[in-house]
Amino acid sequence: MSRAFVFPGQGSQAVGMGKDLAEAFPVAREVFEEVDDALGQHLAKLMFEGPIEELTLTENAQPALMAVSLAVVRVLEAEAGIDLADKAAFVAGHSLGEYSALAAAGTFTLSDAARLLKLRGQAMQRAVPVGEGAMAAVLGLDLDVVREVAEEAAQGEVCAPANDNAPGQVVVSGHAAAVERAIELAKERGAKRSLLLPVSAPFHCSLMAPAAEEMKEALDKVSLQAPKMSLVANVTASSVNDPEAIRRLLVEQVTGAVRWRESVLYLKGQGVATLVELGAGKVLAGLTRRVDREMNGQAVGTPADIEAILKDL
Repeated sequence: MSRAFVFPGQGSQAVGMGKDLAEAFPVAREVFEEVDDALGQHLAKLMFEGPIEELTLTENAQPALMAVSLAVVRVLEAEAGIDLADKAAFVAGHSLGEYSALAAAGTFTLSDAARLLKLRGQAMQRAVPVGEGAMAAVLGLDLDVVREVAEEAAQGEVCAPANDNAPGQVVVSGHAAAVERAIELAKERGAKRSLLLPVSAPFHCSLMAPAAEEMKEALDKVSLQAPKMSLVANVTASSVNDPEAIRRLLVEQVTGAVRWRESVLYLKGQGVATLVELGAGKVLAGLTRRVDREMNGQAVGTPADIEAILKDL
């Protein structure tokens, strides 16, 4: 099968996301209601109406993005009677999107995924006081150069590549002062641009160790089924099916880098030609061609997108 389903991460949230799905499809409304019930909050109202500042809070953005992705999944399954596992051999997700991928593949229930992501967001926020950590995008330098820049910038603090998204698009994470130094060093090394990202914590670096501990505790209490489609994991950029290995990798993922570029290339090596992004925004669909010009990215997040893809499936 030459297709894989992929699921977006933080940064794809926008006020109004999922609203057109809820209006068009009862099964999408049911997803949002189930997530609201699992969390004991009116997350759907926040998604549909904002304010964006509250939606962007990590503990809200993470379950909200998963909810939109799973609404799309359920609509495809209900409206067209499609079993995703018949249409793709692999799923993958960017950071929190890994939870969406696993919920879509039947490893987690929707409610468990929502609760885990709420906790993940809270734990990541708690791990580092606001203002002490930062993340920055470095554009125009390859991973190896960015790794050298981060090591030089650390000076006894933490600074490391956190996301390898595409050639020439790497994110670093760590102590705020070290990340500021990395921005300057990257410019000296010829980066096209280096800029701080509007995030509230330094994700995917060793400063997140307390959050990893919290997630280990939470994941140990949740039942995981083997996924119906193989997961290409962020931290290994290779496929995994064993529930216990998945549990371990989800813990490692909190402090480990998101190896997205390598994950896309791994999928290509498995014969995948098209990545279908299910959920809010078009970030991963856009990255696909930047990683490999021969691959296609397709974003499915609106009723019109769903209508279009049903012709292909």
